[in-house]
Amino acid sequence: MNTRITELFAIDHPIVLSGMSWISTPELVAAVAEAGGLGILATGVLDAEQTRAAVHRTRELTQRPFAANVTLYFPGNRANAEVLIDEQVPVINYSLGKGDWIAEAVHAYGGKVVATVTTIKHALAAERDGADALIVTGHEAAGHGGEVTSLVLVPTITDAVSIPVIAAGGFADGRGLAAALALGAGGVAMGTRFMNTVESPVHDDAKHVSVERSISDTVYTNRVDGLPGRYVKATGSRRIMNMRLNPLSALMRSREIAKLLGLPWLKLAAGIVLSGYRRSVQMARMAIGFDAFKKGCVEGDVERGVLPLGQCTGLMNDTPTVAEVMSRIVTEAEDALERVGNG
Repeated sequence: MNTRITELFAIDHPIVLSGMSWISTPELVAAVAEAGGLGILATGVLDAEQTRAAVHRTRELTQRPFAANVTLYFPGNRANAEVLIDEQVPVINYSLGKGDWIAEAVHAYGGKVVATVTTIKHALAAERDGADALIVTGHEAAGHGGEVTSLVLVPTITDAVSIPVIAAGGFADGRGLAAALALGAGGVAMGTRFMNTVESPVHDDAKHVSVERSISDTVYTNRVDGLPGRYVKATGSRRIMNMRLNPLSALMRSREIAKLLGLPWLKLAAGIVLSGYRRSVQMARMAIGFDAFKKGCVEGDVERGVLPLGQCTGLMNDTPTVAEVMSRIVTEAEDALERVGNG
């Protein structure tokens, strides 16, 4: 199945593993790459040294093209971006920030740049800044999806830009891939589906949750880590959403926040004091959210932690290997496109 995305990244199938913290590890990235897709290595919770080690480990596991992401909203992630550029990672995916400097540096060594966006405004800005492709994330997605559904957001943005689009949010099978292609995208990015695979490092209890829950068992809120996102409905997510925070909460958690962001504690504490109410509360939620994500993903504990989960969880009823997922989706997509073509 050839599309603008397969040609751009020199991959076999237009299927991308989303870069998910604690989930998109070198092992899962390599499994997706070996199966013919593009895996995005997650670096959001890594420091620069850990990011470099993760890139080296990925290269030990696969010779196929792969990507790595940076969330520019997190202060420490600029250093991670510089590591990825120094390592000449074939594809760099950035989000929540201005990426013109990344595009310039990556293009200098012949790499590609993908920006993750949720609005037309940010899509147009990313194209101007030099992105080679976009991951367009709709409302159905796990984690930080947009406010508009993929069915509307994807064709709106494909009409507005000239660079290829990868649709994300609500995709877990071949029917979804066929639909994304019909909407004008060149492929799909999947998080929840790859999270629940044999090679995924996520705890088995979390995988069981993703099989058992329906399309109605998620919640979209900005009260977990300070940014709007989608998570499984459970005791852990409800508890965190009901927390009342204030600048003092951020100051009390400042050592934890400093460690997460790779910043000197005293500098961060002073910044919290001076940053104002809204920003300080958001930083407190960020620290709480990171800790909760780790409990949910690594420990499989959705009573104390939080598990990012897309609405497509209702489409999944097993835990296959990555290779099985890829083969199944491609076959289903080809069958779906043939049925549509035959009327």
